[in-house]
Amino acid sequence: MTTIDPSVPPSGTGCAECEAAGGWWVHLRRCATCGHVGCCDTSPEQHATAHFRSTGHAVVQSFEPGEDWFWDYDREVALSGPSLAPPSARPEAQPVPGPAGRVPADWRSKIH
Repeated sequence: MTTIDPSVPPSGTGCAECEAAGGWWVHLRRCATCGHVGCCDTSPEQHATAHFRSTGHAVVQSFEPGEDWFWDYDREVALSGPSLAPPSARPEAQPVPGPAGRVPADWRSKIH
């Protein structure tokens, strides 16, 4: 059974692992169980999926402005879910891909 905890805030404004390693991402996903923010499967490192695989936390929500959809990795289906603790998205001023200053000029050749 998947647990969604609406009270847990996001881990930050960017992918936790990419931030730690000085990397970059295309889009962000937020774990609905623990708040971990990871990068999407289009991103080079795919940290949101890696978080699911290592923790079993199956449900993520988009962490992009204007998006509120959820995804269940276990069942491979989109879901509806509750409002999660704020903030609900990365800062709108953060570019896509991001973060500013770390995205290589040839980024399109590095995505999935």
